Amino acid sequence: MAIFEGAGVALVTPMREDGSINYEKLREIVEFQIAGGTDAIVVCGTTGEASAMTHEEHIETVRFVCEVTNHRIPVIAGTGSNWTETAIYLSKEAEAAGADGLLLVSPYYNKATQKGLIAHFTAVAEAVSLPILLYNIPGRTGVNIAPQTIAALCRNVKNIVGVKEASGNFSNIATLMSLAGDCVDLYSGNDDQIVPLLALGGKGVISVLSNVAPQKAHDICANYFAGNVKESCRLQLEAIPLVTELFSEVNPIPVKAALNLMGMEAGPLRLPLTEMEPEHQAKLKKAMEDYGLI
Repeated sequence: MAIFEGAGVALVTPMREDGSINYEKLREIVEFQIAGGTDAIVVCGTTGEASAMTHEEHIETVRFVCEVTNHRIPVIAGTGSNWTETAIYLSKEAEAAGADGLLLVSPYYNKATQKGLIAHFTAVAEAVSLPILLYNIPGRTGVNIAPQTIAALCRNVKNIVGVKEASGNFSNIATLMSLAGDCVDLYSGNDDQIVPLLALGGKGVISVLSNVAPQKAHDICANYFAGNVKESCRLQLEAIPLVTELFSEVNPIPVKAALNLMGMEAGPLRLPLTEMEPEHQAKLKKAMEDYGLI
């Protein structure tokens, strides 16, 4: 059984002006997501600025979100690292904190071989009992998890159950699904590609768009699963101008700006990320107005 089906939000981490985590606003954002129909929460991923957190902050944020969510929807914790021992540590701590699943990005910078990826992910999986989604995003990590590698891991490691695919390479994704069949739970990592990935057998999306429009992202998936493919496609295409602006600068710069425009007080970013350029923010604001968010 999949960890979730539909639209899971790649949750931002709100910050105060001094750079500390704003747990009061984080609680509000989690409640906004649940009320808006989000199907799962992915905490401490790329969008959550996990790479700019201390380990203590990372674990406390996972614990806090699990407590606030209180089993109403699944919580998936990002616990990947480029050092296997760190990924094991974070994964164990996330399991103890109450997470329902884990998201493991491929090791960045090291650029492991496919053999190394198999060894890395297997070692982390064997250290915990939670279901695990791999995260393939070669544009950030510098390495692609090959379809054959994903299929082998999902087939041979009992708690590696699927993948968040953000490569944008539909030939590789189709190859994966032809190899893996029912043993891989596939999720889109790109908000502009939800419907085509669902057509290849996807279970849903792990979404940046969901931060600002949780119901719309949910509805794209729900309509597809209900057989309303035309309506799902319409909603997908309607979202494209906003999605384009949400990725006009590196994620999560634009989505934090969008939440601030909505009065959600997501706050600033941690260096090395900086605030959105004014000309990009103006385009983002226009796209949000056209989409009915502000």
